[in-house]
Amino acid sequence: MTARVVIGGVSSNVGKTTVTVALARALRARGLRVALFKCGPDYLDPTYHGRAIDGAGHTLDGWMMGRDAVRATFARAAHGADVALIEGVMGLFDGASPTGEEGSTAEIAKWLDAPVVLVCDASGMARSVAALAQGFASFDREVRVAGLICNRVGSRGHLELLRRATAAPPVVGGFTVDDAMSFPERHLGLRTADRDAVPDALFDRWGERAAAELDVDAILAIARTAPAIETAPSALASASIETSGVTMPRRCRIGLAFDPAFHFYYEDNLRRLEALGAELVRFSPIEDARLPDVDGLYLGGGYPEVYARALAANASMREAVRAFAASGRPIYAECGGLMYLSRAIRTLDGAEHAMVGLVPAVAEMRDRLQALGYVEVETQAATPLGPAGVRFRGHQFRYSELRVDDDAAAAPAIEHVYTVRRRRGGEVTREGYRRGNVLASYVHAHWASNPTVAEHFVGACAERS
Repeated sequence: MTARVVIGGVSSNVGKTTVTVALARALRARGLRVALFKCGPDYLDPTYHGRAIDGAGHTLDGWMMGRDAVRATFARAAHGADVALIEGVMGLFDGASPTGEEGSTAEIAKWLDAPVVLVCDASGMARSVAALAQGFASFDREVRVAGLICNRVGSRGHLELLRRATAAPPVVGGFTVDDAMSFPERHLGLRTADRDAVPDALFDRWGERAAAELDVDAILAIARTAPAIETAPSALASASIETSGVTMPRRCRIGLAFDPAFHFYYEDNLRRLEALGAELVRFSPIEDARLPDVDGLYLGGGYPEVYARALAANASMREAVRAFAASGRPIYAECGGLMYLSRAIRTLDGAEHAMVGLVPAVAEMRDRLQALGYVEVETQAATPLGPAGVRFRGHQFRYSELRVDDDAAAAPAIEHVYTVRRRRGGEVTREGYRRGNVLASYVHAHWASNPTVAEHFVGACAERS
């Protein structure tokens, strides 16, 4: 079984992503094969994971996926790796409830029987680090906190003081502050790890720092204490997909919007489509003049508001998407994809940029969050994702709000086919915008919560092939 360790945090913003990618880079420099995972619904951190290992980062979310799918996805993606690093979400014990572990990093650590190396912000801290470390280690004895990484220390001398302050769990290294090496951010958190914003040299430098400033041997030894878990690498029982490398014959081709404006996808969702016989064909709504020859479209989330001017300028692509919809072939869009299918995007400067116009509404950017958190969807009518009554789970994280056009003549053209229940609070709203075979929503769905969704979408596309 692959050696594995959870890189947890005492809270958000303590440097878990930096530690994870730096350690991954240092391990690869030793010739080890590394698999990377992110707890929670985040799309951004996995882009750093992918850059760190020149591969794919994978999502493990307890609430959206459930235990069996988490374990199966881990087994599939970690198969063949020497070590797996699992980056936590928020603080180690933070999750969907203030009184339980559901949706937390601790829950994932238990499901994978993985030890934890805890990251803390040690700036301004001395002996108190012992109380912090011992408190986390004793809070839930089923979670094995086996080491502590002290981030943002003042000096090597400060780190040595922290080592002397706590022996169990031991300090296994730490980083001093270097603002010049910080990863760039924008309004959704870290900026996506594209090469223009985050050069390869920055990852290399973090790997060098990890090799010099972390006790990599000790962390590897911790990872190798993880026992075997039962889920076989070739089995995804709850996922309804084959992972041995053999998939169904090609049934359809699905165009996948993928460029700086659209790149928020759960890797597990894409693998499900491929395993069901879909060939995914990437295209760019920014750069390409026309669509590829495909049977369906999948428009994921991203930053259409940042690239609104370029998207609006590509009139031939917008017309191609409209023509594709008119042909009756399925289009499924999430969040940024929904914004692209709207009539226009209004940016914070008040400028309005024309979009595809399949959803009679304007996506208006706001300077603060408009929605954040887990949701459960139930369809109220047949869609490309299946018949009425299909349920699945997902997440919302957005700064825009959809203002539906007041034009009475346009109103009948679009239907609301989702009921969306918030995980926290239980409020129910109507959403899910359907127009013919077009379905768009602000919800980022994870199809491990209901594998039939991927099956229905592939089936809907195959009918048009």
